Amino acid sequence: MPGRGSVRPEKLARVEALAQTIRSHRTTAVVAVRGVPASALQKMRRALRDNGHPILVAPNSSLRHAIEAAVPDRPALKPLLEHVTDQTAILSAEGNPFTLYQELSRTRSPTPARGGELAPHDIVVSAQTTSFKPGPIVGELQHAGFPAAIEKGKVVLKKDATVVKAGQTITREVAGLLTRLDIFPLEVGLELRAAVDGDTFYAPSVLAVDLDAKRAELGRAHQRALALALELGYATPVTIPLLVTRAHRRALAVAIAAGYTTPATLAPILAKALAQARALQHLEGA
Repeated sequence: MPGRGSVRPEKLARVEALAQTIRSHRTTAVVAVRGVPASALQKMRRALRDNGHPILVAPNSSLRHAIEAAVPDRPALKPLLEHVTDQTAILSAEGNPFTLYQELSRTRSPTPARGGELAPHDIVVSAQTTSFKPGPIVGELQHAGFPAAIEKGKVVLKKDATVVKAGQTITREVAGLLTRLDIFPLEVGLELRAAVDGDTFYAPSVLAVDLDAKRAELGRAHQRALALALELGYATPVTIPLLVTRAHRRALAVAIAAGYTTPATLAPILAKALAQARALQHLEGA
């Protein structure tokens, strides 16, 4: 049997394999997996693996040793160590950490509270008519801080109310009532705690970017810049075709207004003359 201070060869091999995976990929992320059911986690891991983002699950001690072993080759990994807490996994892949953050965010979904959890944000119950029948439920709601009353034979919540503030413990009583109201205040899924891309460390607050909104913002900026360049007559590979088209259109309009005949203006000039002749004919017949 190995001595107390010895490390099993299979554990050393697992740590070295993890370290090699971390070394060989540009992007490494620490991912929180607490609360994710085993079946759901397996499904998420398969989906991420199919997208080229395999998640490596191991004891935190092994994950820390693997990161420490990779730090000499990739010093930017060192800040990840402080994020290996609670239930953790490592994701090492090639790709954009912003896209990775969005991909992991899509694994998260609302889940009911069971009691004992800390509220991640203020839990607000809106004023509404509930599906409850009048009875003891009214007292239960009131005791738990819900503004319940009976109106026209129905149980109603008379106004919006914050039943649990952010950071407070959700009691079992409140959790049960929230579930009965179809309010699921928690989320289950994978959460990116921190990531390193190349030599750059990213905190989640930096990665939490609405990519669709940013794309739309860039699109609007492009349209405005293009309009300004056209107004100034500023020639670029993008604006030259548009500037030439606009100049041609304006030159054609001037030529038609002046009655200057060319193969391009002859038909519009004749059409204009015909329209004017018909207008005169109509005035003479009036």
